[in-house]
Amino acid sequence: MNWPLAACRLRTAARHSITPLILLVVGAAFAQSPHTGAKNQSPRTTQLAEATVDALLVSDIHFEPFFDPAKVAQLAAAPSTEWKAILAAPASPDHQQRFQALQQSCHVGTEDTSFPLFDSSLKAMRSHAANAKFVTVSGDLLTHGFDCKYNALLPKSTPADYRSFVRKTLAYVMDELYGAFPGVPVYIALGNNDSDCGDYRLDPQSEFLRVTGTEVAKGLPAAERHAAGESFAAGGYYSVPLPAPIQNARLLVLDDLFMSKNYATCAGKADPAGADAQIAWLTHELAEAHASKQKIWVVGHIPPGVDLYSTMKKMGDLCGDQKPGMFLSSEKMADVLANSGDVVELAIFAHTHMDEMRLLKDDGHPAASTNSVAVKMVSSISPNHGNNPSFTVAQIDPASAALVDYRVFTASNQTGVDAKWTEEYDFARSYHETVFSSASLSRLITSFAADPSAKNKASQSYISDFSAGSSSLVLQMFWPQYVCTLSNHTAEAFKKCVCPATH
Repeated sequence: MNWPLAACRLRTAARHSITPLILLVVGAAFAQSPHTGAKNQSPRTTQLAEATVDALLVSDIHFEPFFDPAKVAQLAAAPSTEWKAILAAPASPDHQQRFQALQQSCHVGTEDTSFPLFDSSLKAMRSHAANAKFVTVSGDLLTHGFDCKYNALLPKSTPADYRSFVRKTLAYVMDELYGAFPGVPVYIALGNNDSDCGDYRLDPQSEFLRVTGTEVAKGLPAAERHAAGESFAAGGYYSVPLPAPIQNARLLVLDDLFMSKNYATCAGKADPAGADAQIAWLTHELAEAHASKQKIWVVGHIPPGVDLYSTMKKMGDLCGDQKPGMFLSSEKMADVLANSGDVVELAIFAHTHMDEMRLLKDDGHPAASTNSVAVKMVSSISPNHGNNPSFTVAQIDPASAALVDYRVFTASNQTGVDAKWTEEYDFARSYHETVFSSASLSRLITSFAADPSAKNKASQSYISDFSAGSSSLVLQMFWPQYVCTLSNHTAEAFKKCVCPATH
């Protein structure tokens, strides 16, 4: 990517319409240049290590079983328990050429997570998160263009064969995660790619959810498997207690694909039933938490709020009649969470592949500044958006279930071959906050908004770490517009922030 030329074009576009300002999201995908700022590499203090427990946060693995096309027939014929041996065997001599041709025929521009990269990431996770008490996986275990690649390589297979291959791929990825952290709970959410009937397509109460729920439940303590599997079979969601020594806290795992603006059933029809059922379940679980005075973590895949990429594609005038594109079909989930800011300690989403933070505010609440929910968006293992692979190691206060600090670890390359995984940044050191909370995020976002030129250290740290292992020049160029997404999850609030003179 020619950055000077790209920047010039974006500046020219910005003179004619406010919408191209939202190109920052695309810029994150193009971000290929190395960071120029130095990273903090010092270890945590002994005091912090003794006061907290670790958790591993992973997302957007997008495992690529088609990386060596010559092995796909073997994988299709074998149980998932034999996949690792097949994948680890020497690659076919022409696998790179065949895979690139496959990518082009399926219109997938960049690579996802090959076996070497997945294996490298698992080893790095074991090394840097050896003491993790639990693991969260925020969806998208399957590669982009999964159905196209499968059908191109196995054109004579049946629909049942395809469904079996999807399930075996999911089982392989999950089993590798479980094997990397034996005896440690692994809480898995599904993403929009995780389906056996197409991207953004899924049926509630389906055979796919029933079978996948059994695999997901394997990562949970034995006493929790039955209830979680039953709930997952209904709609891909479940509720479990966070493990000891964390006290009086629960984790609610969502399948918010049903709430996506792009969602359709396997038959290709719009149907709000799955979303409605999940919102009702979420509302009930939060009411139970209120009654029992529990703290809640929420894990999903697709974040609430403005989808800047789809907004940019409209090429209209946001300060006029154009409405911003949204990730979800409604603001119900965000509103339900924000209304329960007193019990929801943290929400974890992903989907953008970037390292982000958000704040869900209940603007109708008389104490909106305190009745808010902190959102951590986890960056991806997949390098599909131009980022280097990364994962997050969190430090949690077991008494309050608060996210005290986190560190992001990034691979030195996008292939995983001979990759070194090092600390990209530490939240507490970068932002001088003692806890990742709604209050600290409110302070940070306020400081970002007061720094439209992105000159202060906090703004520069955020921009530097937004796309792991690379820098987003476009994000810096259009910093004020991006900041408006961070604490304005409704279309109306976002437009008021971007266009204050017209509201």
